[in-house]
Amino acid sequence: MKQGRVAYAGAIHTAVPVDESARPMHVRLADGRGCMEHDVVWLPPFEAGTIVALGLNYADHARELSFKSQDEPLVFLKGANSLLGHRGYTRRPSDATFMHYECELAVVVGRPARRVKRADARAHVAGYTVANDYAIRDYLENWYRPNLRVKSRDGGTVIGPWLVDADDVPWPPRLDLRTRVNGVVVQQGNTGDLVFDIPFLIEYLSAFMTLLPGDVILTGTPEGVVDVKAGDAVECEIDGIGRLLNTIADDAAFGRGGSARDACASST
Repeated sequence: MKQGRVAYAGAIHTAVPVDESARPMHVRLADGRGCMEHDVVWLPPFEAGTIVALGLNYADHARELSFKSQDEPLVFLKGANSLLGHRGYTRRPSDATFMHYECELAVVVGRPARRVKRADARAHVAGYTVANDYAIRDYLENWYRPNLRVKSRDGGTVIGPWLVDADDVPWPPRLDLRTRVNGVVVQQGNTGDLVFDIPFLIEYLSAFMTLLPGDVILTGTPEGVVDVKAGDAVECEIDGIGRLLNTIADDAAFGRGGSARDACASST
């Protein structure tokens, strides 16, 4: 089952896809009303708790950045303020010289996990969604300490549109993923190529921290990251999970260094 959360007509609703192949997509609200995807405001598809993120968890991406192999995961935490829904706008600061997307499979915890063995990890997964965890390379201090300006930016982690039940996805997930910028494929990979797979990550993390329902693990991105500019439409897609759309906007669209009214008018 796939389920999302949207705001429509002054209320928050659950929603399900009607025809994902259509562009734009058709959705149905829990009260039976049908909508087009651009008629609603998309929220993260679940109430997020702790956001745990993995860096350089695909060997090809590590090679792309000339980074040596790791003996244990590169893990960091993110604030809930970083999350943004499907079709949202992410700011590219005017001083950024290299900002890139990161298409990732996000794992959502469904049951408390403490000292869980990898053989039992699946029982603690509620489901999966798509994430696009942007990074601004200019702000990176070092790989083992991604600073807050890189990885906890407001609206810098787009997530959704659907939460897909774990029972509907093979275990462990081996799913093709891809990113398109303005309709052109720029990144491809498969979640079966994770350096540290999902069972390992749940065992590793739950050994020293209790994972709670709603916590989310961002599993990393493969090679193929390129610089994106204001106005670019970025689409991250994972087979069987969903297609996540997002647009890059400049400072003016956020009321920084220009007229937000003019910027919004130009984007319609």
